[in-house]
Amino acid sequence: MKTKFFIPVVLLIVSLLLMSCGGAAPTPSSSSSGASGEAASSEPIKIGGGFALTGDESALDLPAANGAKLAAKEINAAGGVLDRQVDLIVHDSQYKMDVTAQIAKQFVEQDGVVAVIGFTDTDSVLAAGPTIQTAGLPFITAGATSPKIPTQVGDEMFLACFGDNVQAAAGAEYGFNNFGKNAYLLWDKGVEYTTLLGGYFKDRFTELGGTIVLEDQYDDDATDFSAQIAKIKALPDQPDFYFISAMPYNVGPVIKQFRDAGLTGPIVGGDGYDTPDLLSVAGPAAENVFFTTHALIDSTGGTDGIKKFIADYNKEYGHDPENAFAALGYDTMYLIADAIKRAGSTDAAAIKKAIEETKDYAGITGSISFGDSHIPQKGVTIIAVKDGKFTLGAEVVPEKVPAP
Repeated sequence: MKTKFFIPVVLLIVSLLLMSCGGAAPTPSSSSSGASGEAASSEPIKIGGGFALTGDESALDLPAANGAKLAAKEINAAGGVLDRQVDLIVHDSQYKMDVTAQIAKQFVEQDGVVAVIGFTDTDSVLAAGPTIQTAGLPFITAGATSPKIPTQVGDEMFLACFGDNVQAAAGAEYGFNNFGKNAYLLWDKGVEYTTLLGGYFKDRFTELGGTIVLEDQYDDDATDFSAQIAKIKALPDQPDFYFISAMPYNVGPVIKQFRDAGLTGPIVGGDGYDTPDLLSVAGPAAENVFFTTHALIDSTGGTDGIKKFIADYNKEYGHDPENAFAALGYDTMYLIADAIKRAGSTDAAAIKKAIEETKDYAGITGSISFGDSHIPQKGVTIIAVKDGKFTLGAEVVPEKVPAP
């Protein structure tokens, strides 16, 4: 009995000594660092995607969301980022500003995202931006074009697109050089985007020596433009062209009513025109319409990158991309993934630094470089509506751009 008792006691003492001295067998550590200096993880990298999948802005936001989701799928199929899959968490803002603000809180407080992308309008970005900025998360808007956004929101804010001052200058120069020195100006007074676009157009057009023969405005929910049309028809001479700064949901009706009233001159506008609704609502009235946008989505006349994107988008969704905003969403997702890869980390500050250091990133909507302005300097595509189709009018880099 003494022998049987002695052996277990000795074993117990030895075991306790080994444990106290750290002599237990080693196990793989979950905190071992790779080349990036960040703890290895198999958890997906969560990116917030805010888009108005429904509501008035969905004509632009839904394609942008689809483009971003396609990019995330491709990134994951290629192995992900930092050996981790990307989880693009998309929430529908419904184009309601209170819902948009709530989505921003959800990204930060519930979803645990490391960065946010999305939205194609300035008002939505301004509704979501403060919460994302306070949380210290990088935020790249796919298509909100106000050049004031980075100043209004903060240093975490970036644009994947050009600013309204750039596209307005391109539209002003194109109109002045191709149609004449006298223009009519009309804008939607209820939206930040249309108000800024109209103002920048006026600044650049008058600087060129052009004259605004009449300017007018309308409410965002307007459906009847007869009062504005009556003022135009009362002019002693019609302007050389009409610049109408409109949102995608009212561009079709306003153009159709202009044409029905006998106003047949060239109509020029911004990227809010880049929606199939322009053709489906305005119909033949859309002829002789020109607008600035981010790329020509054309499987025959577009760039090689655009052609491949169109084919991939069609395979994924069963139809061609609706507009350039699909391509912007695609570029924005790849842009944030590229920044995380170069940062070698999902730390928000590291990602922001990598975005700022982005130089000559080859997006399908153009080369993207960032600096202190957080707005890329990109060329502008002019679309001409001809024979019921969007065709290439010109590729423009404005000679001069109004200050934000």
